[in-house]
Amino acid sequence: MEIDSTFWVAVSFFLFFIGLIYLKVPQKINSLLNKLILDIKNEIDESEKLRTEAKLLLENAQKKLDTAQSTSNEILDQAKKDSDRLIIELNDKFHKSSEIKKNSAESKITQMKDTAIKDIKNASIKIAIESVKRIITTSVDKSKLDALFQKNLDETNEELKKNNS
Repeated sequence: MEIDSTFWVAVSFFLFFIGLIYLKVPQKINSLLNKLILDIKNEIDESEKLRTEAKLLLENAQKKLDTAQSTSNEILDQAKKDSDRLIIELNDKFHKSSEIKKNSAESKITQMKDTAIKDIKNASIKIAIESVKRIITTSVDKSKLDALFQKNLDETNEELKKNNS
């Protein structure tokens, strides 16, 4: 029987597998693979935890953002209300102030008018007295003139007292 090369390949193949089993290579490969699988599972679990934490952080940040947005809206609304109220207040103060100034000006005008009327009356009375005095002095004799002058002077003084009061 001749042993050909296929036989020796089969024998070496068989010895190779026996050597692998003797050296416990499949067990080492199995334990190495199990260790790698366990490491990958741990990494997956860790990444799941990180993803969950990130999701919680995102939700908290979103809640804070929503709260900040609603707070800013409330502040803006309050500022609008305050500014509207302030504008109305200032507008009322302006109208009241202008009304007071208007009334003051009207009262001053009325006082000036009354003073002017009194001055005109006084000037008219003086002119009338002077005119009467000239007419009387030129047309009546001295004794009648003195009596008439005194009478008119008394009447004029009484009228002046009535008008000034």
